[in-house]
Amino acid sequence: MTGAVLPALVLAVTLAMGWVLWPFFGTLLWSGVIALLCAPLHRRLLTRCHHRRNMAAALTLALVLLCVIIPVLALSVAVARELAQFYTQLQTGAIQPERYWREISAGLPEGVQKLLAQLGDNNFTALQQGLRSLLASGGQALAKQVLGWGQDTVGFIISTGLASYLLFYLIRDGEALARSVLRALPLQPAHRQALVQKFTAMVRATVTGNLLVAALQGGLGGLAFAFLGVDGAVLWGVLMGFLSLVPAVGAALVWLPVAAHLLLTGSTGAAIALTVWGVLVIGLVDNLLRPLLVGRETHMPDYMVLITTLGGIAAFGINGFVIGPAIASLFMAVWHIHLQQRAPTDAA
Repeated sequence: MTGAVLPALVLAVTLAMGWVLWPFFGTLLWSGVIALLCAPLHRRLLTRCHHRRNMAAALTLALVLLCVIIPVLALSVAVARELAQFYTQLQTGAIQPERYWREISAGLPEGVQKLLAQLGDNNFTALQQGLRSLLASGGQALAKQVLGWGQDTVGFIISTGLASYLLFYLIRDGEALARSVLRALPLQPAHRQALVQKFTAMVRATVTGNLLVAALQGGLGGLAFAFLGVDGAVLWGVLMGFLSLVPAVGAALVWLPVAAHLLLTGSTGAAIALTVWGVLVIGLVDNLLRPLLVGRETHMPDYMVLITTLGGIAAFGINGFVIGPAIASLFMAVWHIHLQQRAPTDAA
């Protein structure tokens, strides 16, 4: 009886610990991911610091703050400012979706204009009003989020400080903690090693690869918009970065309609330039770097990475960006181990 009590007690206190830490799940997840990505850098700094663990961890954390967290915060502030400006312009009438529709309609071929006229102006008037209402409600919701984020400065500082504090210890003690957890798993050493290698490769490839592709596509698209004088270049660039999760067509969901609008409103040279830039530069980043950084290292096909990433985001929010592919990677690794163990039995 005693032999059954200890495993039950371990399970109970583990679930209780998970319940206590659940409010900080996002902080724990991303701190762990950043610590995992920074492990090679920390090992090199540890050697240079003559194995002074605190100094090496502090230097690693400082580099992360300087090169990653502070730029991301600055970009977030710029996006928040443009969102607030967009909502204000929509409310004051500086942005008029109806005017853009009229400009596009005027640039369409005569046959298409006649077809639209036959379909009836009432339908398109209702469509324009619905679009305006949707933009207004979406802008209002985003503005409220921005305002709430700005008012909750104390909470934001506390969250950032907690994440930095936790990240320091995960960088310093993460490898020892991971070894302790792995030793507790009821698996053979070879199987534990296979799971660790699969999980580590997946996290590094998914986060580093997808974020690098998103940053490059969003940055290149934002630069093109800024050069062409498109309003909200930072906001549109960030949106292209998010949509780059959809391979091949993600960023085109933003720049292609803008190119079509430029063409139909008479800016033919700008439309051609944006199209060439989108196809040959932005698209090339996706087609060349994504398979090299993501699919090849995880040994998962592109469609599996795409589906699990989008499914993870739908189920867990932004945290699903890591959780979805992680579950898929562990699923494939566990089933591979299971089939290897069954192979001798099936052969007999």
